[in-house]
Amino acid sequence: MLLTSKRYDVDDIMAAQEFYHGRGWTDGLPVVPPTAAAVEACLEWAGMTPEQLVGIEPVRERAISAEKLAINAVMAGCLPMHFPVVVAAFTAMLQEPFLLHGATASTGGCAVLIVVNGPIRGELGMNGTFNALASSDRASTAIGRAIRLILCNLLDARPGDVDRSTLGHPGKISYCVAEDEENSPWLPLSVEKGIPAEASAVTVMAAGAPRQLMNEWTTEPERILDTFVAEIRANMRHYSIYAGNYAIVVPPQLRAHFAAAGWSKADVRRYVFENARIRRKEWADCGKGAVVGSRGEQEYAGLASEDSLLVIAAGGPAGGFGAVIPPWFGGKSNAVTMAIGACFDCEA
Repeated sequence: MLLTSKRYDVDDIMAAQEFYHGRGWTDGLPVVPPTAAAVEACLEWAGMTPEQLVGIEPVRERAISAEKLAINAVMAGCLPMHFPVVVAAFTAMLQEPFLLHGATASTGGCAVLIVVNGPIRGELGMNGTFNALASSDRASTAIGRAIRLILCNLLDARPGDVDRSTLGHPGKISYCVAEDEENSPWLPLSVEKGIPAEASAVTVMAAGAPRQLMNEWTTEPERILDTFVAEIRANMRHYSIYAGNYAIVVPPQLRAHFAAAGWSKADVRRYVFENARIRRKEWADCGKGAVVGSRGEQEYAGLASEDSLLVIAAGGPAGGFGAVIPPWFGGKSNAVTMAIGACFDCEA
């Protein structure tokens, strides 16, 4: 296997850390030195050649090779078996609906949320239960971090360079969750998006920070969802009024109430779509009265359609908690789902 990336000799692993930090090739955390053997192992696992074209960044027309993705995956701590997920996630991000450049360059400071579905979750030991949106397991953390390093090192999405985030949020380090399919009565997210149940897949979304909520005082699906809706409405008041992809994360304690009432994900999406709405005049309640104008009674929906809501089953077994993950900026960027191992552009 012929790797073409430039190679550097350093004295030891500590020298490697300083070498990479000094060149801005990290996210501030230590990296795994991307030796030729480690990079080749990732490529071999995914059945890819070093020069294979993964895709072309659409704004600056940068060609992204499999070798470059593998280097950054190794740096992030990925094992070879993690690499196909990284490839699928980044390929999905390159698709036009995602608007990669806008999402990564905006002052809005979003991060790339990655949702993993299918058998690969078990193969990689991914855990969609305890601490699901944080350091739940090795694979989730490393895969999410690999995407961040790829953005920094291959597309210059470093703070103050292409990345112009005013604040950002911790998801910029790693933002990857495996759906808890085994403990859920619902269809997996990927199946809802048209991927066969036996296949593994990723969904990527340009996302704000998760907004945690709690409702332990009812078993009625409508009242539980009213809490999620209130959080979406709050985001529409405080951040962006425009419709886009929202994701909600529903742990087992709340899922049990939906299951008892016979509610599917489609039922959840329908209720949220119908109720997550505000009138423009509500902006006056949070310091934005200057932009209300004569359109105070105009209604805005949080979702462009029922299908705009991503319903994710994840979280620990106890606690009436949940989370709303807002979109970067309305419908500027749309979530994309892609099968892992799919050949998107074989001829290239």
